[in-house]
Amino acid sequence: MTSWIAVASANHVAIGAAQGFMQVNHGKSAPLRRITPGDFVAYYSPVQVYGTRTPLQAFTALGRVRDGEVYKGDMGGGFTPFRRDVDWFAANPAPIAPLLAQLSFTAGKPNWGYPFRFGLFAVPESDMALIAAAMRCVLALPASTEPADHLRHVLSQTS
Repeated sequence: MTSWIAVASANHVAIGAAQGFMQVNHGKSAPLRRITPGDFVAYYSPVQVYGTRTPLQAFTALGRVRDGEVYKGDMGGGFTPFRRDVDWFAANPAPIAPLLAQLSFTAGKPNWGYPFRFGLFAVPESDMALIAAAMRCVLALPASTEPADHLRHVLSQTS
């Protein structure tokens, strides 16, 4: 099992979350093929609305990839992006700023946004646990629980 960060505007994430799927890199299939059923994915949204510059800089969805293969969806107008199905957890958006010093891929890095340019990247279990706790995921344990223990609990509850 791997944990992933995907990048999309919050309004695009909301569409996928409402319909139970994820897309990355403007519908490309190759990045989605790296993800396997059972993997966790959190979306980071640099902006609220695609094509705007008003920053959001928050994690906006967290879920677990369902069984099944990458497939083509139909967004209309001839746009058929590749997707994976995801079971999204009830969670609240969480700004990244309070987590910057704690996440392995941002801690101590003045250019902390660099990894997000790839659209999808793997992160350690401990990072996903911190993100889940910040999002107050409905499966969250009491605050005294260590982040890695939290993710193990999420895994055991969703297996």
